[in-house]
Parts: sequence; structure tokens; C-alpha cells
Amino acid sequence: MNTSFSPNALSVRDPWAMVPSIGNLDAYISAVNRIPLLTPDEELSLGRQLRDHADLAAAGRLVLSHLRLVVSVSRQYLGYGLPQGDLIQEGNVGLMKAVKRFDPEQGVRLVSYALHWIKAEIHEYILKNWRMVKVATTKSQRKLFFNLRSLKQGFKGDALDGDTHRSTLSADEVAQVAQGLNVKPEEVIEMETRMAGGDVALEPQSDEGEEAFAPIAYLSDVSQEPTRVLEARARDELSGDGIQRALEVLDERSRRVVEERWLKVNDDSSGGMTLHELAAEYGVSAERIRQIEVAALKKMRKALAPA
Repeated sequence: MNTSFSPNALSVRDPWAMVPSIGNLDAYISAVNRIPLLTPDEELSLGRQLRDHADLAAAGRLVLSHLRLVVSVSRQYLGYGLPQGDLIQEGNVGLMKAVKRFDPEQGVRLVSYALHWIKAEIHEYILKNWRMVKVATTKSQRKLFFNLRSLKQGFKGDALDGDTHRSTLSADEVAQVAQGLNVKPEEVIEMETRMAGGDVALEPQSDEGEEAFAPIAYLSDVSQEPTRVLEARARDELSGDGIQRALEVLDERSRRVVEERWLKVNDDSSGGMTLHELAAEYGVSAERIRQIEVAALKKMRKALAPA
């Protein structure tokens, strides 16, 4: 696959054909960095073609020549734990919005105009997908969200005691950040706490193998699974009212045999009477008592079966 680009490569009718079909992020970054930049005159000409004639090929060339800008901006947001590929994708959306709205007669280069739109899309993506979106709800909190990390690095750089591994802000530093970003000190502390905590995947990642163990394995409550709840409810009913209804279908002797053999528990936990004890009481053989027991249990199961 040839990924080299000539200076006049952007003149092709289908500019998107210049980006090779590759799935590797490093290869993509390498490819877009090889796309030549537009001169001011080329950018002005293409901008007029897009504005006056809705020329999609011109729009494509403007976008392609600035893909490297999106890659550069995306690197500034790698500390938020989101894949760079996703950040680049969202940044590209912002770039296309900028190209669509670009006015070449304003005397501003597209690179300066597009920077705002690229960052805006990436900011929105981070706020929607990161776990502390509920905190960054106001304009000042959003500013805190995207500036706290760099401010903390600045405090570490100014430290006189050599403690460059300190992860938390002092009370004075919290006050400085709160004053500078127009937020409450408590909001600074809460935001720092959330940013300091690591994200944990609930499910094992695909490359961790079959033996991978993740929190989802012990966070799920199997006792509340619907089928288990229904089974437990049915079991409780059968062990209570259900057993009583089943005993009512038996004659007196069969009922006593079942109660003595299966339902009675003495104080010494020895259970009820044995087959031989019941046989002696009723004047029959132990085998006859066993037959009565089997027939009685069969009747009870039939009585408990759903209609």
C-alpha cells in the first residue's frame, strides 16, 4: 500500500481516496501527517468554491489538509482515560462543522477557525462519556473540569520541598484554583477527588482471556434474578399452605405416616417414628408401612402439581 503523497495530491477529484483503508491508529496518524498543507491561496480558492458552489470535493480537500490538526489536539485530552481514536473521530466531526461554516473572506486561516470547533466537539464527547458528567454541569464547572489537571501540574512544578509526587492540593492551592476559576472550594475538592479515582471496567476486556475476573462477577445479585425469585416464592408456598393442602387428600393413617416420617422433628432432632415403630403400632409389617408411605407421597405430589 502506497501511503506517500505528492504536493499536488490534493487535486484529485475524490480527496478521501488519499486516506488509506487502515484499521491501525498509528498507521492512520502517519498517513494524515503525510497529507500536504494548503497554501493560503489554495485555501482561499477552495473556501470560495465551497461557499459559492457547494463543492463537496473542495470541502473534502479542506478537511483532509487539517486532519493532522485534529490528531494534535486529541493528544491534549489523553489524560481523561478515553481512546484516542474516539477523540480523533469526534474532533473530525468538529473539523467538518468548521469547514461548513468557514468564510474565506474574513481574513482568518481555517486552522485558527477550526480549532474552536474541534475542541468543542471533544469537550462535549468527554463530558457525555466520562463518569463525572454530573459534576461538570455549569460553565464554571466545565472550565474547572478541563483546567484542573494542568493547574495541578503547575503547582507541582512550583513546589519547593521536592514533593513532585503529591497528588492532592493543599488548602491554599484549592483556594487559588477556586478563585481563579470562579467556583467554590468544595467543588474543587470534589472534582479533584473524582479525577484522582481510577475507572474500573465492570466486565472483562476482550483481550484478557477466559479466566479474566471483573467486578460484574460479584456485583450481580443472583438472588434477585426473576426466575430465582419466582422459584423461591413457589417453594415457600409449597412448604407452607401447599403441604397442608396436600395432607388433606390423605386418609388418617396415611397422613400420620407421612407426618411421622417426614414432618415431625423431636426436641433431640431425631425425627419421627421409624418404619418398625409404626408397624408395631398398627399391627402390620414394616414393608406395609413403606408401601403406605410411597402411595401417600404420590397422592401429595399429584395434589401439589399445577392444574
